[in-house]
Amino acid sequence: MSTDITIVFHSGHGHTRKVAEAIAAGSGGALLAVADDGSLPDGGWQRLAASRAIVFGSPTYMGNVSWQFKKFIDATSAVWMKQGWKDKLAAGFTNSAGLNGDKLSTLYTLFTLSQQQGMLWVGTGMLPSNAKAAQRDDLNYLAAFSGLMTATPADASVDEMVAGDLATARRFGERIAEVVRGLAPQPAEALA
Repeated sequence: MSTDITIVFHSGHGHTRKVAEAIAAGSGGALLAVADDGSLPDGGWQRLAASRAIVFGSPTYMGNVSWQFKKFIDATSAVWMKQGWKDKLAAGFTNSAGLNGDKLSTLYTLFTLSQQQGMLWVGTGMLPSNAKAAQRDDLNYLAAFSGLMTATPADASVDEMVAGDLATARRFGERIAEVVRGLAPQPAEALA
């Protein structure tokens, strides 16, 4: 069971899942959903252990990760004690209704998790679309650097998500795959 990139995420209403799918389309990574009770499916921990990069994703609820994702984070203490993710690549993403919505707090929580685990963080690596001519569908319109931020109006369905945010997510996935190919160490079992 080996995949270079695993995208582990929680999605309350499907929007964060759609962003995860766009990242997977760009990176070739595998999706691993945190269940509504905060648990991983059978084999989830093994998949994360075999991955060269882990992309963390959660909606921003009340200024931070969802409680389900926080439960997952707390469960990673067993990995931390063994330094099981040390030197793996990490990245993060979040979605919320507001253009700001305190998304940076969520990304900081994901970044802190990665640093406690001894991981190497990958940011977006994208310039922002911040000129007067910029449109909402342009790449990195929300000007996120430390991780991917997307915004979906509170009353929008999954099918009404901003196309530019999903294109940005796909490009973020491509960047993660490029970094994995260039920098990430092979898992120990691949070297044996």
